[in-house]
Amino acid sequence: MTGRFPQVRPRRLRATPAMRRLVAETRIHPAELVLPMFIREGATDAIDISSMPGVQQHSLDSFRRALNEAAEQGVGGVNLFGVPTSKDAEGSGATDPDGILNVAIRVAKEEVGDALVVQSDLCLDEFTDHGHCGVLAADGSVDNDATLLRYRDMAVAQAEAGAELVCMSGMMDGQIAAARDALDTAGHSGTALLAYSAKYASAFYGPFREAVASTLQGDRRTYQIDAADGRQGLREVLLDIEEGADIVMVKPAMSYLDVLARTADVSEVPVWAYQISGEYAMITAAAQNGWIDRDAAAMEALVGIKRAGADAILTYFAVDIARKLNQEAGLRTSGSTAAVSGVATTGKAPE
Repeated sequence: MTGRFPQVRPRRLRATPAMRRLVAETRIHPAELVLPMFIREGATDAIDISSMPGVQQHSLDSFRRALNEAAEQGVGGVNLFGVPTSKDAEGSGATDPDGILNVAIRVAKEEVGDALVVQSDLCLDEFTDHGHCGVLAADGSVDNDATLLRYRDMAVAQAEAGAELVCMSGMMDGQIAAARDALDTAGHSGTALLAYSAKYASAFYGPFREAVASTLQGDRRTYQIDAADGRQGLREVLLDIEEGADIVMVKPAMSYLDVLARTADVSEVPVWAYQISGEYAMITAAAQNGWIDRDAAAMEALVGIKRAGADAILTYFAVDIARKLNQEAGLRTSGSTAAVSGVATTGKAPE
């Protein structure tokens, strides 16, 4: 024999479910998962999103039920998106106290605010008739600085509605500094800011467009980062931290694990990632065709995101995975020998 074999046998640490669980380097906890939720103005019941099977646009009643389910499973937070019935060029519904998103924030805060973090999406795309994340200039381009004025007002409106974490997803230059100043000036210095710092122009956003009834004309490549540019993502992260971000995020997760890992190496604030609609849809569709095990694939993907450096993950699988983790923990507590590791078991023979 050559080398250190047979004395060195890495398989010793893979021999049993208990051993694999004991030496696991990466673990997922329900509190590290955040559930994105869509609330549709005027809806009388939940509406299925065809491109995201299992995800719905909520009425206020179904929203309350889903909030309580998330809290019961111990997820860390909910990230709220509004789907208004009317839109205009300025996205005026975003700052209306009676607009659907601000109403949803108040409902969530009242319903489960003591159990999980209520987060709000701060972007104009759900509220503008052109579907862009900002105000348009005369030439049709997105006017960065005019948009910052709208973001300031949105941040205050969401904080006054009860948002604990305002999530800046629009990718305008200077948006974190603008929102932080507006919040502090309005007496909301305790409201935290999450920066969608490294948000890439991705082909995997497609199902989300259906979820928010997007009316986007054109694309967002002048403000979201090009997929080829890893260093730009890291630069955006560092700028947002300097401007006062409490948390930074990489979005999407799957195709940008390198950016996520580099961000985790340098960030002095928590680093999150968003497993986006297209990632959810691919796993779910493959499972529906019988090609993969849905829960096992979802867990493996989440473990990969966590292993790359995410402290928390926004995922549409949040409640399902939290429930599975809780069930497995309960089985272990009751003395079961159920196999559990960093990646959920499926009951199938290992490959």
